[in-house]
Amino acid sequence: MIYPGFGRSSFRSTGLSTASGTAAGYGYDARAASNAESVGALAAALGVAGTPQLKDGAWTVGPQDGTAPSLYVGLDGTLSFSYSDPLLNPWNCATTDAGKGTGATDGPVEIAPVDPCEPPTVGLPSEDAAIDALRSLIASVGRDPGAFEYTSETWEGAVTRSAQAWPVVDGQRIDQSWSLELTDRGIVSAYGALAELVNLGDYPVVSEQEAFERLSDPRFGAQVTAMPLAIREQAVDAAEGSTASPEWVPPTEPPATPSDGAAVAWPVNDVEIVGARLGLASQWQPDGSVLVVPAYEFTDAAGGTWSVIAVADSKLDFATGE
Repeated sequence: MIYPGFGRSSFRSTGLSTASGTAAGYGYDARAASNAESVGALAAALGVAGTPQLKDGAWTVGPQDGTAPSLYVGLDGTLSFSYSDPLLNPWNCATTDAGKGTGATDGPVEIAPVDPCEPPTVGLPSEDAAIDALRSLIASVGRDPGAFEYTSETWEGAVTRSAQAWPVVDGQRIDQSWSLELTDRGIVSAYGALAELVNLGDYPVVSEQEAFERLSDPRFGAQVTAMPLAIREQAVDAAEGSTASPEWVPPTEPPATPSDGAAVAWPVNDVEIVGARLGLASQWQPDGSVLVVPAYEFTDAAGGTWSVIAVADSKLDFATGE
């Protein structure tokens, strides 16, 4: 089964506002944080030993061969970073030196090899512990931890807990988050955007009605940002083997030959929009820079959401670059 949002859709709605206006836009200042001091502060907070090196289009600290904790910071529009510590990975079957990771005990500690087919026997960190670790990481590079919204989750049988931090600007959650995975011995992995947002002034924005019409305009490519609840539940049922989902029956022969003059299947999903909210969404530019500009989030009757840029045509560059 293919979720309808990824096919052809026909949109309908009533009662949307026809009032246009303005809203603030933002951009990531990647160059301001692209220096040895910023990268070094993040590496120190993560317990990565070494001096930041700028080479082959990225900042790196520590060995990049998977033998020890390492940090990688790409020279992209958000200055995205990734960190991993194989010595703290609870699924690592090799004997490791646990004394080298963030939050580890002093001195080398031998860890017995773990059967890859069996969950490791370690304690599960609390939600508060995961969020506190992420707040400390954000603060280590001079950012305000209070300017983020936090979530944390785990799952049955897990031996790690994850946490996410979403920047909030003018009450709007930004879609470039920080995240980490925590064990009872420290941070196993972390990801985020090291660059800070800067205000780019106000942008003219179209009305809810005009934005709704963009959902059917191929120039704007409406994007599904969340599945309807019923589809999500069906996916969960299927994953858990619930009898609520249809059982797949393996075929015994190929499909029949189409008949003469057979109609061409061209399913079109009827989508009823029932709500609209003006928010913010990241837009990657041809030069690699990243804008965070006004965008509408539409909610459909099935509980799904659709996103379309809200910036007026006058501030959109439709040039193809040819």
